[in-house]
Amino acid sequence: MDMSGSFEPVERKERLDFKEEGAQRAEINFWQDAWRRLKQNKAAIISLFVILFIFGAAFLGPLFSPYSYTRQDLIFQNTPPSAQHWFGTDNVGRDLLVRCLYGTRISLLVGIFATIISLTIGVVFGGFSGLVGGKVDNVMMRIVDIFYAIPLLLWVILLMVLLKPGLQNILLAIGITYWLSMARIVRAEVLSLKEQDYVLAAKAIGAGRMRIIFRHLIPNCFGPILVTATFNIPQAIFTEAFLSFIGLGISAPMASLGMLTSDAITGLRSFPYQLFFPAFMICIIMLAFNFLGDGLRDALDPRMRK
Repeated sequence: MDMSGSFEPVERKERLDFKEEGAQRAEINFWQDAWRRLKQNKAAIISLFVILFIFGAAFLGPLFSPYSYTRQDLIFQNTPPSAQHWFGTDNVGRDLLVRCLYGTRISLLVGIFATIISLTIGVVFGGFSGLVGGKVDNVMMRIVDIFYAIPLLLWVILLMVLLKPGLQNILLAIGITYWLSMARIVRAEVLSLKEQDYVLAAKAIGAGRMRIIFRHLIPNCFGPILVTATFNIPQAIFTEAFLSFIGLGISAPMASLGMLTSDAITGLRSFPYQLFFPAFMICIIMLAFNFLGDGLRDALDPRMRK
């Protein structure tokens, strides 16, 4: 049977359009596709802009204010929010808006640098454990399980009691405590990647373990590492706020959001705004980072790639 009449030749223009479309799709790599999917998550994008705005306000806002976070003026003691003092003043007449911005700066610095410390420890520990494997991996993971047996917040409180309150000490205490989840995630990723051909090729040419970890394995684990770090930042900020609230965090004259909430407790019934604004800042920061982390987790998941 002659079926040649059932087919129609494709026009040259249509073939070229098809080739151009295929070429454009082939040019989209993993990170471009992840950014495309992240932009489709409205909550994550809004959270990203909120975080950028908070960073800008915290680091640049106090420079444009006529008030200092340490300037006391008893004439304006416990003034409610007004056109002159948008967030009101505290019990010694200090502008609460400037103090909230400065406290946000300190809290963000604590969250970021504590996360960097925990990320460094967790990546090295988990990467080495997963690559070596065997008895070494078993012993290293049992160490992680021992630390996990006690709530991490108790470890931080114990370290702060031993180290005394202060910015550097709280960075150290949170950083060397909150690396456990990072270590487990990196180990799991390394266990799934270390049998790949490029890792076996690196071993064949004599590459050392640390070179394999940092040159070949860690870059391929960057997605889960980034997501975990994004979730660790608000966790570190909340931990610092709690420690400052109970008197084990930032020392005066520095102010963090946790210290501002602690100072406002005594006048809660008479001046509730003094507690509302720093507590509101903590909530906004934590929600923004958590929504952004959820968006990054979905965007960087290869199983959701279309």
